[in-house]
Amino acid sequence: MFDDHKIKRMLDHRMHSVAALNWALDFRSQWKEVPSIEVYIDGKLRIDGNLNAITNPTLEVGLVHCRALLEFLGLRDDNGTLSQIKKRHRGDVGIEHFKNANGPLKKVDPKAALNRYKGERSEAEEALLQILHVTNKGLAHNTQDLIESPEQSRLIEIACHGIPALMISYFYTPLGLYPPASQITVR
Repeated sequence: MFDDHKIKRMLDHRMHSVAALNWALDFRSQWKEVPSIEVYIDGKLRIDGNLNAITNPTLEVGLVHCRALLEFLGLRDDNGTLSQIKKRHRGDVGIEHFKNANGPLKKVDPKAALNRYKGERSEAEEALLQILHVTNKGLAHNTQDLIESPEQSRLIEIACHGIPALMISYFYTPLGLYPPASQITVR
């Protein structure tokens, strides 16, 4: 069996990473050219460079955590269609390993996940699939088919708002838990 307290802490950490990804997408989009940065620690300049030094790794880590949360919820890419994970690998922990007074939580039905989106269902599916594609092809492999585009960024942004909403609806709320508060303050 697994330590559900440790798993919940890990899921909270993943939710914080998704919030940081949202911040990085929004923050980086404010400049056409990459601005320079200076980081002061205890009043001393310790790091200088450009904004990508902060936003790029934040984006990449956030994308990986988005994928992990989708898989935790039981969602996967089945040849370009959002589908449900049928069988977990040994050692995997999914939403169905948690229970409330009504019994074990259920893996999220792909159609139910897409219906939560206020826009077109096809756009919601494309957004969630984009996360799975980018983390599989773009971050884990060196490929030519991953070219950053405004459309890709828009889909990732849609997914990054949708994934926390799915976690709240299907995990935190059914367990009577508060979702983690954002740890990011923007000035």
